[in-house]
Amino acid sequence: MSTTADPRPLTGEPVSLDLLNTRWNREGVTQDLLTDTEGLAVWLAANGLDFPADDAVLLHAREARDALRSAVDGTLEEAAARIDAVLAHGRVRLTLTGQGPGEEAEFGDPSWGPAWLAARDYLGLLTTAPDRIRHCAHDTCILHFFDTSRNGTRRWCSMATCGNRAKASRHYARTREV
Repeated sequence: MSTTADPRPLTGEPVSLDLLNTRWNREGVTQDLLTDTEGLAVWLAANGLDFPADDAVLLHAREARDALRSAVDGTLEEAAARIDAVLAHGRVRLTLTGQGPGEEAEFGDPSWGPAWLAARDYLGLLTTAPDRIRHCAHDTCILHFFDTSRNGTRRWCSMATCGNRAKASRHYARTREV
């Protein structure tokens, strides 16, 4: 488990979008949490994923992140083969537990676990509410979120950052016109 603080501006999204959000912009420069295994350890801990933060897991997480980015920023048709390639490394085994029916993820190679879980989570979001998977509306932001607002009109990754910047920008433009 990593003791390094998570530097990302947006956390707590579903694991698929949280993996996408391991890249973000800070003052016009793209940051990447997954440049090394220490950053991977931060992401794994933030998502409660009990996998080793090693080079193989890092490589597969990056591959899944790129596949997910092609799905959310491109088209499902273009991304399907890439997502399917990640999903090919695991499967769901149905179980019966004391609480009733259950599922257990199984992997031929455990280093694919976090990548597979993120890809599977994305399929779940597509099944639940594909129109609620959003890209932040701020023109320089590259973050994604799952809109859980009641009326489904959330536009910003965060009102405190991107939403506030947009409001300030509009205000500045109005005052310059006067």
